[in-house]
Amino acid sequence: MSYYFTTTVNGRFEAIEKRVVELLKNEGFGVLTKIDIQQTLSDKLQVDFKKYTILGACNPPFAYKVLLAEDKIGTMLPCNVIIQEHSPNVIEVSAINPMVSMQAVDSKTLGEVAQEVSLKLENVINKIENEK
Repeated sequence: MSYYFTTTVNGRFEAIEKRVVELLKNEGFGVLTKIDIQQTLSDKLQVDFKKYTILGACNPPFAYKVLLAEDKIGTMLPCNVIIQEHSPNVIEVSAINPMVSMQAVDSKTLGEVAQEVSLKLENVINKIENEK
């Protein structure tokens, strides 16, 4: 089992990022954090890097449920989704597979929630892919 779901699509980076945020919202996720890796590496290391954004996505009802079940699970939250440009208009969108990370914790509740969250994140990736 892979630790991520992924697809590669053609289009403008910014438009695909906006669409990913919309699809996450449709699946009940909000974006808590947005890290512009290209800008961060330029600012901190003065290096050029491709367009690469990390979105920290959270589904509040699921987050609440897992935090009640395991108070240290916050170390594995939020669910990260990355958008990276491999070449002009060739964009890869990837999302964490929570089923893999939650295997580290022996909890039936976490496993059930991870399965539901995995399906939602995989739906986002599949919808982006099907919009090609």
